[in-house]
Amino acid sequence: MLYIATDGMNTRSATTIGLVLVAAGVATMLLVHWMVVFWVPTEAEQGIVQRIFYIHVPAAWTTFLAFGVVALASAAYLWLEDERADAAAVAAAEGGLIFGAIMLISGPLWGRIAWGTYWTWEPRLTLTLLLWFTYLGYFLVRGSVANPRKGKRFAAVLAIVGSLNIPLIHVSVVWFRSLHPEPVVIKAEGPTLHPDMLTTLLTSLAGFTMLFFGLFLFRYTVELLGRRPGRGGAARLAGEGST
Repeated sequence: MLYIATDGMNTRSATTIGLVLVAAGVATMLLVHWMVVFWVPTEAEQGIVQRIFYIHVPAAWTTFLAFGVVALASAAYLWLEDERADAAAVAAAEGGLIFGAIMLISGPLWGRIAWGTYWTWEPRLTLTLLLWFTYLGYFLVRGSVANPRKGKRFAAVLAIVGSLNIPLIHVSVVWFRSLHPEPVVIKAEGPTLHPDMLTTLLTSLAGFTMLFFGLFLFRYTVELLGRRPGRGGAARLAGEGST
């Protein structure tokens, strides 16, 4: 198996970039909250409760982005068996679970007023919950096998298979009967949102994305440092080489 240690310069660079991204993300989210409270117009049908849209949708986007990164990194690990790819998958999966929790909490709060219920087993909600639990299972699989190398490979396969759920979640509101509205941004004819609403949404998307990648870099660096020889990494690698 291939293991490439990080040097101090690479670690410092990743940490610096991560810090910049997190700072930019926090600043952007402060701007988003100002826009949501004072600038963006109120939606005609749902009223002020619709403003949770600017948190819920970006959280969902970031969740799907994170789990997509997990799948790509997992595929790279299966192909190359490079510890950097596995570390990236772990870091992205943790981020996906965090932003997915934000999505799964904000959605029912919105649904309670919009639909009259916190939860209903309609297609998009059910598939999204399944996606979240799939990547929770990613960590359970990693720790459930005596041989760490096999655990990583089994988890990588699960991550790739689980990612197939992401496009299905997007099209579920078109293919199946759903309480969720059809897409208002990613449409063949273009977005149908009010321009100010679209601007607020895109700003929030940018903020969430920067936060994710900043936290991802921090977590990725910590994961790699923990695998370096002399910090538990050598013992771990020795265990992975045994069968």
